[in-house]
Amino acid sequence: MGKRLETAKKAIDSKKLYTLKEAVALCKDNAKAKFDETVELHVRLGIDTKKSDQQVRTMVVLPHGTGKTKRIAVLAKGEHAQDAQKAGADLVGGEDLVEDILKGKMDFDVLVATPDTMRDLAKAAKILGPRGLMPNPKAGTVTFDVATAVKELKAGRIEFKADAYGIVHVPVGKASFDAEKLFTNAKAVLDVINKVKPSTSKGVYVRTISVSSTMGPGLHVDTSKVNA
Repeated sequence: MGKRLETAKKAIDSKKLYTLKEAVALCKDNAKAKFDETVELHVRLGIDTKKSDQQVRTMVVLPHGTGKTKRIAVLAKGEHAQDAQKAGADLVGGEDLVEDILKGKMDFDVLVATPDTMRDLAKAAKILGPRGLMPNPKAGTVTFDVATAVKELKAGRIEFKADAYGIVHVPVGKASFDAEKLFTNAKAVLDVINKVKPSTSKGVYVRTISVSSTMGPGLHVDTSKVNA
């Protein structure tokens, strides 16, 4: 164990359940890497991921953004393409954009598409899918309201879903953020997770919560208030 991580572990009680506000503040204070670490929220849910009606996949607009500037590409035609440009999309195109994707030219982090262009995009699914870039209605990236989608993505909208173990991993900002902003972002994520609880999920829904930075140890959060 390196000296930096060893020092961080001494400042954190691994057996204590912190409040969310305490956890993000301590996480921020102990993020001592030479780069601006990402602070992440990890939530283990009481869901059966093998059942289709218990999948948790949604999106949230972080009040203070992620600290990372996203490059947004929009596949649209006519007035929708114009709306995307006005909203600040980094790249707007039609069939030419699809051809660039097929050639491996993907200079973007998120792809938004209007419903009428999805047929054209189908042939690029095998390229976009493995990279997590295929537009999806549940993620709000397949829509005719491209202007709103672009603005929200620029403002800090992110998509997240539970993995095969029922755990949600969500970045809530950078260690350079003010602790109050990290707390507000984390709380926004937990609020959304509670709102999308599957009706068929039984028992305790939010089982464990932890907060960690890219290179730091995890802090366990008291889930009693969340479940209440």
